[in-house]
Amino acid sequence: MSGRGLLMWDEAVTGYDFGSGHPMDPVRLALTMGLVRAYGLDRAMRVVSARPAGASTLRLVHRQDYVDAVRAASADPKAADQSYGLGTIDDPAFEGMHEASALIAGQSVGAAEAVWRGEAAHAVNFAGGLHHAMPGGASGFCIYNDASLAIARLLELGAERVAYVDVDVHHGDGVQAAFWDDPRVLTVSLHEHPQTLFPQTGRPEETGAAGAAEGSAVNVALPAGTGDQGWLRAFHAVVPELLADFRPQVLVTQHGADTHFDDPLAHLAVSLDAQRAVQEACHTLAHEHVEGGRWVALGGGGYAVVDVVPRSWTHLVGIAAHQPVEPESVIPSSWRDEVYARTRQLAPARMTDGRWPVAWRGWEEGYDPADRLDQAVLATRRAVFPLRGLLA
Repeated sequence: MSGRGLLMWDEAVTGYDFGSGHPMDPVRLALTMGLVRAYGLDRAMRVVSARPAGASTLRLVHRQDYVDAVRAASADPKAADQSYGLGTIDDPAFEGMHEASALIAGQSVGAAEAVWRGEAAHAVNFAGGLHHAMPGGASGFCIYNDASLAIARLLELGAERVAYVDVDVHHGDGVQAAFWDDPRVLTVSLHEHPQTLFPQTGRPEETGAAGAAEGSAVNVALPAGTGDQGWLRAFHAVVPELLADFRPQVLVTQHGADTHFDDPLAHLAVSLDAQRAVQEACHTLAHEHVEGGRWVALGGGGYAVVDVVPRSWTHLVGIAAHQPVEPESVIPSSWRDEVYARTRQLAPARMTDGRWPVAWRGWEEGYDPADRLDQAVLATRRAVFPLRGLLA
């Protein structure tokens, strides 16, 4: 296994651009890479670019008629077929959409291939994590589901157990749907409760197709307003035990930064410091429960594009590089200048929200049946754990 991790990057991923005023501003990707470089993490990892996902790779998850519709909309955005979710408010069609989307997907697939083949233990594609795209349609700012494509490629290469852990504020519905009836893939999603947030799915009782796959989908639906302590408590009450039991050959994680209290599109109250703590936990779990520590880490949502996303994903890169950035670190002035030049906004000064280290209470210490967070965790454990032969 190679000593250095991989950072998947191609400047052209910033071409994934829904236009002015859309929440998913590609400047968040450029600023993240800028901050990675400012901390020298591009020298701690091997920065590589993979080829765009080709037709046969896209068909591992997506229907051919949908790929054809994306290609058509990419060539002529005004003719986008809205029956495929293209040309909508969430997913406006733009010229070059297929090429940009396939490039992002290719980075995640390339990361998975490299990790599986032992070229690196860890690989990061923070441009990826587009987890809402369905086999036959775009959804929630996502055209091609790079996370699902990476997992499908791992299965094609011979993997028998792949775990996917999604901590984006929105339910990882597209990945769950892609592997709903496949017991080789364990999907775990922690997200804001569907009563208060898109895509209105991800309830605890969604546990996978009846039969061999039942219990392979895991959903923790968190109450709106959940903060650091509750978020970390829920993660640690569910994820480590499932991974220890499943023993995945590869761990794929999605790190949407939109759980943050500053995110404009959701209602959790998680800090940058708690996001970093979960990133560290995923890294540790990969080394504890996955042979060779095989870990593919993806980005995802995140719409506080200056204050949150670049810092969160730079922490992720640092952790994967085994050179974590200290939370109290003063951000290099060169990056703050870049932020102002690109956005006319003032950049944050440190790599922390001032909450490090974040304290939380473990599930083994007992739970409060009247507490909404504990009710959410208990609902998930009762729905899934017995199906997997574990105590709820």
